[in-house]
Amino acid sequence: MKRSTPAVRSAYGGAISTGRPLATYLLIGLCALVYVLQWLIPGNVVEDQLAFASVYATPHFGAFEPWRMLTSAFVHSQGFVLHIVLNMYMLWIFGQVLEPVLGRIRFLAVYLLSAVGGSVGFLLLTPVLPPTGVEGASGAIFGLFGALLVVQSRRGGDTRQLWILIAINGVIGFVVPGIAWQAHLGGLITGGLCAAVIAFAPRGPRQALLQTAGMAAVAGVLVLATVLRATAG
Repeated sequence: MKRSTPAVRSAYGGAISTGRPLATYLLIGLCALVYVLQWLIPGNVVEDQLAFASVYATPHFGAFEPWRMLTSAFVHSQGFVLHIVLNMYMLWIFGQVLEPVLGRIRFLAVYLLSAVGGSVGFLLLTPVLPPTGVEGASGAIFGLFGALLVVQSRRGGDTRQLWILIAINGVIGFVVPGIAWQAHLGGLITGGLCAAVIAFAPRGPRQALLQTAGMAAVAGVLVLATVLRATAG
């Protein structure tokens, strides 16, 4: 009989992996696949089916398709190739740092919830009409900004460079037209909240349960905010 070796876990309960950040590679691969499909399938079909606009979260305007709040994070601009290049580069950078610390499942949860949080931020801070679409992983990337900021603070690390990067990107979002700063803000706040839930949960047998409950609470807040905005018209 072969003995199994228990997984070594980080301070946040995630299994420590010394290999490649597979969750990060998976997310990059999915974004790349969708981008290739955008080019291969004519007529903007992929973008039309996956991108998000506030009208899709407001039932009385017609199509109610709230899943776009997540799928929009995997679609990128075909007219600006650097959109996906820069986002995937930042995902690769943050993923190499955060995934080993948080663990793959927690990292994925933070990323995906931040993507939704970005869409919620866009929904809350932009008028429903005229319809304005939003796409790209930027909201999720800003979520990783927020997560790393919390993790670094929790570990007693220097966060000044992170604050500078956030400030620079925030200014760019306001100055450069066509950038959905609302999604960046929503993602940043969501990622920070998710990371706080993970990082500040006390260690022990109930750590994973508390983290799961906290992440569910963050998801619940996003759902509640969406419902309130949708019913407000």
